[in-house]
Amino acid sequence: MLYFSATVILLLAVAFFVIYLLFAEYREEQFRQLQNEKIEYTIRLLERHKESSAEISSILDEQDINDFFDEKLLIFNSQKKRIFTSLDSLDIRRSAEILEELSAENQWVETTEGEYDLVGVHLVYNNREYYAISKAYDAFGHSKLVYLRNILLIIFVAIAAIVLVISFYLSEKISRPITLLAEKLNKYDWGKDSIQPVETDTTSYELELLTGRFNELVSRTNDAFAFQKHTAHHISHQLKTPITILVSELERIRSSAGDEGMQGELLQLIVKAKTLGNTINALLEISKIEANQTIKKREVRVDEMIFDIIDELNIIYPDFVFDIQYQPDKFDDNHLTVNANPVLLQQALQNLLSNSIAYTRGQKAEIKFDCSRKGIMELCITNRGASISEEEQKLLFHHFFRGKNSLDKPGFGLGLVLTKKALEVNDATVSYTAGADENAFIVRFFTIENVSSH
Repeated sequence: MLYFSATVILLLAVAFFVIYLLFAEYREEQFRQLQNEKIEYTIRLLERHKESSAEISSILDEQDINDFFDEKLLIFNSQKKRIFTSLDSLDIRRSAEILEELSAENQWVETTEGEYDLVGVHLVYNNREYYAISKAYDAFGHSKLVYLRNILLIIFVAIAAIVLVISFYLSEKISRPITLLAEKLNKYDWGKDSIQPVETDTTSYELELLTGRFNELVSRTNDAFAFQKHTAHHISHQLKTPITILVSELERIRSSAGDEGMQGELLQLIVKAKTLGNTINALLEISKIEANQTIKKREVRVDEMIFDIIDELNIIYPDFVFDIQYQPDKFDDNHLTVNANPVLLQQALQNLLSNSIAYTRGQKAEIKFDCSRKGIMELCITNRGASISEEEQKLLFHHFFRGKNSLDKPGFGLGLVLTKKALEVNDATVSYTAGADENAFIVRFFTIENVSSH
């Protein structure tokens, strides 16, 4: 609307300016014709009363009171000798120049001297040539021009103000539904599984069409979310039983195998199958949350769960060492106890420890339990290896993202997404920090001590 208002006001200003210029041209042309008529009238009088030019000048001066406010008239014969001069004291500075320009071929010269109109005429009357120069001030014409200018300015200001008021009113009326729609969209929680359609109160066909198309997109998005949620639930449920059977069969084969090497290999397969089973159980727990079902939580001691996970990982990676540290040396055991869902918490911690093994340079990682803050426990898992750039860190917990340091590693970029979701369900947070050739994941828990104090 601002551009529209500016365009209308600019066009209006141009139109009024053109009107003013045209009227100024018309005033000038009309007044010079009056000057020409006055010259012809004076020459006719001179022809009739050649011997009394002074009397003619007096008569003409009396007539000037009604015709022109201020005028000087010079008339010359065919030899360009002055034969008549009006009584006015007005001086014509360019009379000689104009008289020089006038001839039978160039019968009309017009110019201005300040606010005065100046005309030079060559004419023939009763077969005699005359030259005349008239200089006069069009008081009435200029007053009309000033009046027109003032009227146009007043009308311009009034119309410009009306255009601005109407423009702002229409802009508010048109943009308000769009603003309300934008505010509603801005308040949308796109993280929810079910997104409610937008409701708008507008008579605009375009906005109704836009809202309708958006609601169609919302409906399709809800369907996609529901399909994704149910698909993950069904697949996890269908895989749970075969994995359980597989673990049982592997344990049966291992118990009957006599070769120790074979038993070791079968034990690794059993651990991997159980890990897969734990992942499936975690997906089922998340499916319950997405279905608005309550998951079970209990008190879990984090360091003990870490030790259990390390024992299982050492079966697959016997040479890998986890250096575990506590800070400070003395603290309350409640600092290590949290209220959590054990299935989801175990899956999250197992993913972080497995990552430290996969992306470390060497055979060692560090685990530090920081219990120095009351009610909060921080778990820091650090390994040496290629770190992640700042740009990649922004996408680290996004679906299917894999950094440059994982190009030669197996995986699909879903482990950290599942880890973050599992920790959020347990009221914990996870973050990543990079140092010089170092990677660290920091998990922050609210301990039982903090929960009870609340």
